Amino acid sequence: MSSYADRYQAAKQRAAHARTELAAFEQRLEFEMDEFQTVACRALEDGRGVLVAAPTGAGKTVVGEFAVHLALSRGQKAFYTTPIKALSNQKFHEFSRAFGAGRVGLLTGDTSVNSEADVVVMTTEVLRNMLYADSPTLLNLGFVVMDEVHYLADRFRGAVWEEVIIHLPDSVQLVSLSATVSNAEEFGAWLDTVRGDTDVVVSEHRPVPLWQHVQVGGRLLDLFVDDTTVEEAAERIGGPGRDEPEVNPELLQLARAEHPRGGRRGGRGPGGRSRDRFARRNGGEGYRPSAETRRVSRPQLIRRLDAEGLLPVITFIFSRAGCDAAVQQCVTADIRLTTDKEQQTIRARVAETAASLEAVDLNVLGFYEWRDGLLRGVAAHHAGMLPAFKELVEELFAEGLVKAVFATETLALGINMPARSVVLEKLDKFNGESRVDITPGEYTQLTGRAGRRGIDVEGHAVVLWQPGMDPRAVAGLASKRTYPLNSSFRPTYNMSVNLIAQFGARRSRKILESSFAQFQADRSVVGLAQRVRSQEGSLKGYEEAMTCHLGDFTEYAALRRELKDLERSAEKSLSRLRRSDAVASLHNLLPGDVVDIPRGRNAGYAVVLATDPNRDDPRPSILTLDHQMRRVGVQDLDGPLEPVSRIRIPKHFTGRTPKERRDLASSVRNALHEHKPPRGGGRGHAIQFDRGTSAAERRIAEVRKALVAHPCHGCSDRENHARWAERWWTLRRDTDGLLRQIESRTNTIAKTFDRVSRVLASFGYLEALPDHELRPTRAGEQLRRIYGDRDLLLALSLRDGFLEGLDPAATAGVITMLVYQAKREDQGIQPVLPSAAMDRAAQTVVRNWSRLTDSEAEHHLRPTAEPEFGLVEPMYLWARGATLSTALSGTELAAGDFVRWSKQVIDMLDQLAKIDLLDAGVRAQCQRAIALVRRGVVAHSAFED
Repeated sequence: MSSYADRYQAAKQRAAHARTELAAFEQRLEFEMDEFQTVACRALEDGRGVLVAAPTGAGKTVVGEFAVHLALSRGQKAFYTTPIKALSNQKFHEFSRAFGAGRVGLLTGDTSVNSEADVVVMTTEVLRNMLYADSPTLLNLGFVVMDEVHYLADRFRGAVWEEVIIHLPDSVQLVSLSATVSNAEEFGAWLDTVRGDTDVVVSEHRPVPLWQHVQVGGRLLDLFVDDTTVEEAAERIGGPGRDEPEVNPELLQLARAEHPRGGRRGGRGPGGRSRDRFARRNGGEGYRPSAETRRVSRPQLIRRLDAEGLLPVITFIFSRAGCDAAVQQCVTADIRLTTDKEQQTIRARVAETAASLEAVDLNVLGFYEWRDGLLRGVAAHHAGMLPAFKELVEELFAEGLVKAVFATETLALGINMPARSVVLEKLDKFNGESRVDITPGEYTQLTGRAGRRGIDVEGHAVVLWQPGMDPRAVAGLASKRTYPLNSSFRPTYNMSVNLIAQFGARRSRKILESSFAQFQADRSVVGLAQRVRSQEGSLKGYEEAMTCHLGDFTEYAALRRELKDLERSAEKSLSRLRRSDAVASLHNLLPGDVVDIPRGRNAGYAVVLATDPNRDDPRPSILTLDHQMRRVGVQDLDGPLEPVSRIRIPKHFTGRTPKERRDLASSVRNALHEHKPPRGGGRGHAIQFDRGTSAAERRIAEVRKALVAHPCHGCSDRENHARWAERWWTLRRDTDGLLRQIESRTNTIAKTFDRVSRVLASFGYLEALPDHELRPTRAGEQLRRIYGDRDLLLALSLRDGFLEGLDPAATAGVITMLVYQAKREDQGIQPVLPSAAMDRAAQTVVRNWSRLTDSEAEHHLRPTAEPEFGLVEPMYLWARGATLSTALSGTELAAGDFVRWSKQVIDMLDQLAKIDLLDAGVRAQCQRAIALVRRGVVAHSAFED
């Protein structure tokens, strides 16, 4: 029983809490806050920034919502930033409902709604642009919430997050919301350095337990034994007596059955029995599925999960075509997951979405197939879909009307679309260049969708069995918690010219040195420097140990090292010469030559049947004395292969019958009996190789002579000194490597900035001042307002007047060259352009790209992406009023992709239209182009991603 003093103190604390804004905020919630949420919110109210790292679905956004509440209670503004427009749209609608539509705005580049509101939701790029433009919208800004801040690791867009964090005014409190990362403390330490007091709040607890299964044919097997959740498996790693979670032995046996030689040995659970929670309903514990039954179709899997009560489900396929095919397979299999009443609701919502679409576009949009799937409770979700279709899928799924969604990995980011179960068809994906395994971080992000807080008591993640699968590897993937957040920050042309305009080159260097990228590099340098110091001490000890009273043993050891290297190099050279001689001799063989093969499975006498024209690795066909037709290659030889005799091969010899082969082998024996050559002897057209004495051999002789003449050569303790010298040399080489690493990592960001600045100066975008400072030229001021991956290329082309003489539709088409990023298989396509004026514009862009990339190569910078032509004609046709079907005819572009790229074209045109220093005619031209592009499905998708 607590004392009176304890009860008094507790009452006092409750009274103090009741007067806080956190208490007022809690009154609005329909649930009790978790401890990590409370800790983070208290830090915010106390005036500190916070980094919150927690699993998907844990409720991180509650902290961001409290920051918005705090801002409004204090009469300040709050910005809520997201990495993608779809998430911005979702938060905009949520905040409008929570705080009132009049107090909430939305900014996503091509969309502006109530931009001066108290609460503005925006993409991170929009905030970055505001900061560089010193926008008045920033006045009275109190809080910035950076949702999905771990996105700063993205190699294409991640730098924007760091730019924002670095440039936000000191008075702004920053709320950083991240998925679980293993180096949250490191990231928090950097935030503390650049933003001031920042609390790091980490939670690894999932509010809904997650179970991991493997679908093997018709059976749903647990991955771990003893009813172990993913969270419990992760906690066991590194525990007493264990270094990995215990895997279901049935899965291990299945893997061994597929690969009996390569399978790993695994034990069974307690009592020798499998802990499969579904075994009783699937054939018993000893069941061994055949290869056929291990495969399960998508409709079969959906029915199986439905029978187990595991819907709604998201199945990640990593392929747009695969997602669409999965829906069609379910429709063909007559999957029906909706009631008649649910279908009526879905039909009405679909009709509402389609009302603003032109009937002529419905076919190319895949509308009817999409609607058929929705009515059955099945849908795809990927970037190739029309944004309006994606949003309706999200809404219907959240409302429980759609029960099964087949999605690409883009769904894993941000959008609030949880499910009871998540299925991963494969554990690898195509990353644009090759197939790669998904990382533990990606796995956690994907499976984190499973388990709806407040709805489900548990979530389920299912991996489909694949031939060659290692259950232990899957277990490691599911339970691993080491996913570090690594910076992808690097200075761009736009960033550099903006920094120099605001702060000058010297101060800009200092600012860039405060980036998380440099922070991480510096931390790694600290560890490297410690190793260097330690090894330098060891080197001194080795030098003392190899000291010789007769002379400089370091000098003597260097001669020994040189001799050893020369001899090794000479041996390699000799080996190469032998191979070269062997290759030459194989090329010189003729059909009918009898040869003596020195080694390998073809060792012994044989006759050449046919030559091989391969220059580097010739493999002539031969017949051995034991009647085998084979090939002889360099690997069978020690040097050149010379004929020892010769026979005539019958004109019609094929070697297909045993008799033919026996008769020819008999002819070889007769020739050998008559000739009786010595083993390895030569005759016929053998080639003689005379290499002479090489310069390397002469140097070896010189070093040997110098070695013997050195005073230390006569030391009685010479070999002992030599052992220490060898250790010294090995350690010296390693230490020098560490020093090179330190040099390469020190001031890396600032060095890149210097190279970028030199490129900008060479093209006239920066000019030098008398005090050795830099400032933007008039052209540089234009570049300050151009944001994109090809920013300098666009600026160079504008300066050359590439848009002059174009009509608005042609302007929209030409701009796509500097915005569009083709898929790898479509890159390099250069179709005939619709007009001579557009062709001239394209030539200007290509010429500037060539000049720019030459300069980038000279300054050791990453090359600017090549201009792409695949969207020029479709955009031109669309801007001229063509239907969507006509615009996309003959292309591989999906309707959703076209809409997404159209909005990026609009964004770029809008940037140009707002550059005061640009020609007024060109600016007006861009405005008219925007109006032409923003129509039909593009206009309808104005609020979509």
